[in-house]
Amino acid sequence: MPLHCAQALPAGPPILTTLRTGTPVWLVRRHADVRQVLTDPRLNRASLFAPGAPAITPYPNLLDDPEGLLNLDGPDHQRLRRTVQRAFTPRAIARWRPWVASVVEDLLNGLTDADRPVDLVAAFSRPLPVAVISRLMGLDNLDLKRLAYWSDHALAASAYTPQQVQEAMQDFGAFGAALVARRRAEPGEDLVSSLVQAADQDGSMTEYQLVMLTIGLVVGGHETTMTSLGNALVYLLTEDREAWTELAAGEERAAAAAEQLLRAIPLSDRTVLPGQLRRAVSDVEIGGVLIPAGSVVAADTFSANHDAGVYPADWRTDLFDQPSAPHLTFGAGPHHCLGAWLARMELELALHRLARRLPGLRLTVDPADIEWRRGLLTRSPLTLPATW
Repeated sequence: MPLHCAQALPAGPPILTTLRTGTPVWLVRRHADVRQVLTDPRLNRASLFAPGAPAITPYPNLLDDPEGLLNLDGPDHQRLRRTVQRAFTPRAIARWRPWVASVVEDLLNGLTDADRPVDLVAAFSRPLPVAVISRLMGLDNLDLKRLAYWSDHALAASAYTPQQVQEAMQDFGAFGAALVARRRAEPGEDLVSSLVQAADQDGSMTEYQLVMLTIGLVVGGHETTMTSLGNALVYLLTEDREAWTELAAGEERAAAAAEQLLRAIPLSDRTVLPGQLRRAVSDVEIGGVLIPAGSVVAADTFSANHDAGVYPADWRTDLFDQPSAPHLTFGAGPHHCLGAWLARMELELALHRLARRLPGLRLTVDPADIEWRRGLLTRSPLTLPATW
C-alpha cells in the first residue's frame, strides 16, 4: 500500500458531496477557503451536535463527545482551553527541549544495543511521544499496551464494533476519573494536577468535562506525533535517501523538513477527519459560493496544504525550506491543535538525531509489504523492521 494513498483534490470552489452517513456536506479545498472555515465564527463545532443535527459519523469515537473541548465554541471553549494551553505555548515547550532530546538519545541507545532487525515503531516512533506526554502528565508507570488499546479504540473508524469502542471508552474514562481523584488528593507538579486545581478554583467545569479533557490529552498528546513520525520514516527510508543524509546536518534543517513533512504527508487516508467538520449557524459565503445556514462544511486541510496557488507543485524539491505559507495540518483559529509546538519539536529532534546516529538505517521490508494500522481515523505503519 503506497504511503500517499490520500489524494489532494485540485483547488477550486466548494463542492457539494456527501459524508459516509449520507449527510450532504460542502467540501472546501482551497487554502484561503479552508482557513476561513476553521476561523469564521459563523461556522462552528457545537451546532454539529445540537438537537436535530444531521448525522456526521457512522461510528462512535472519542471526538464525538458534545461536551468535549473539540466540540465547544466561544466562551465555553475558551474557558476549558485556558486551563491547559499555558503548558503548550512555544516558550513552555522550549523549556522541555533538553529533556525531550535526552529521551530521544535514550531510545537511540536502546536501538543500537538491540538485536537487528529492530521495529522502529515499537522501539522509537511510539515510545517517544508516549514518554513525553507521560512525563508532562505524571504518568510514568502507564501501561503502554493499555494505552495503545485505549487510543486505537478512541480513534476507531471501523476496526472495532461500536460495543467494543464503548467498553474501551468506559475503561478509559474510569482510568481518567481515578487519575483526577488521585491528583486532587495528592497534587504534584504535573499537568493533570494543574488542570484539577484550575477546574476546582474556577468551578465552571463539570467533573465529566475534566475527566474527558484529561483522557483526551493522553490520546492527543502522542497520537499525532507517533503517526507523523512513522509516516515520515516510511517516506525518508523508501523514497528520499538523499534527504535522510541531509537531516543529519543540523537541527534547523531538520526543523524545516519536519514542517514540510507535516504539511505534505497526510495523517489519514480519509479526505476529511471528524475534527475538520463545521456547521453554518448563518448563511456564509466561502470562495464565492453561498453556504446556507444549517449546512455541514468539511475543511479539507490536506488539499489546502497542496494548493498550487500557495505552495510549489512538488514539495519534495523544497523539503529543507520552510513552507511558503503556514500549513493547516494542525488546524487554525480557536480550535488550533494545542500540542502543535510539542509535536514539531519531537519530530524535529527525532529525525535529526536518528539520521545523525544511524546514517545507514534502512528498512528490511519491501515498501509494498509494510504493515499499516487499519480501521482507524489516522494512518501510520504498524511495524517498521529496520537495520543498518
